[in-house]
Order: sequence, then C-alpha cells, then structure tokens
Amino acid sequence: MPELIAPTTRLHAAFLDCHREWGPGLHEDGFGLGPDDDVESPEGFAAWVAGRLRGSHPTGTPCPPGPHATMRWIVEDGRIQGGIALRHVFDNQLGHIGYGVRPSARRRGLAGWALGEMLTEARAALGVDRVLIPCLAGNVASARTIEHNGGVLDTIWQTGHGPVRRYWITLS
Repeated sequence: MPELIAPTTRLHAAFLDCHREWGPGLHEDGFGLGPDDDVESPEGFAAWVAGRLRGSHPTGTPCPPGPHATMRWIVEDGRIQGGIALRHVFDNQLGHIGYGVRPSARRRGLAGWALGEMLTEARAALGVDRVLIPCLAGNVASARTIEHNGGVLDTIWQTGHGPVRRYWITLS
C-alpha cells in the first residue's frame, strides 16, 4: 500500500534510485529539485531535505504565509515512487500542485491516488475554493489523472516548455 511521507534523510538510497531512473537533465516534477541541488552526497542530501521540510506545514493545518510548499514522497515498500508538492502561494505558471511518478511506477494509479490525497490536504491547508494544476499538453496520462480527480480544462498556454494544459479543481 502506498503512503505519502515527508522527505527524510533515511531514504537517501531510495531517493537516489528514483532520481537515477529519471535520468540526467530530466525534470522530476513534485520534488522541488533544482539544477544546483546536491542530492548525491549525504551532507548535500541532508541540506536539500532540510530545505524541503522548512517550507512544509503539518498535515491538516493552515499553510503559513510565504513562498513555501509542502512536499510529500510517494513511497511503497521502502521505494520512492514519486513526489508531489502543494504550493502554499498561488503561482500562475506552476499552479498549486505539481507531481511526478518515476517511469517504472507509472500506469498503476499512483499519481491519481497521490493527487487525491494532496487535494484533501489542500482543502485543509490553503483556504481557497479551487486549485490550479498544469501539465504538458502532450502528457495524456497526467491530463487523465487530473480530470479523474475533478479537473476542468481552463486553457492551453504556450510556454517555453511547449503547450501546457491548465486545469482547475474545485475543493468544495
């Protein structure tokens, strides 16, 4: 059974396994991983995890003000299968929620399950009526996942990464 957990240094090897599966240069949605982040060394990984935790809030509580995000890892049997982030402050390009599932764990419903769990968290934490979730226009699986969780297509925007579908999900 999968679970959503806060980032932790005890899963360093599992994180690296997930990270390496994505491959170099590929963006890993839901992890808040930047190009200059050192996740290979134990020290760098600990600092990166601490940064992810600093921006979080306890489950079921309102989000603090500021440019923070609550990160959760999708974990199954000690393996990190993906990540999901709930942004506390609205970002018109990134939306409220971003997620990703490692290639070998896709097509199993993990993204839909994690999104449903994070929508529950958003209801308790954000104090908004709806959330924006974008995905690349060509990512049919992600579009279906969002639609399955109540997403209604608002528009398709042209971005530097190509066309992006913008979905709104009502939280009531």
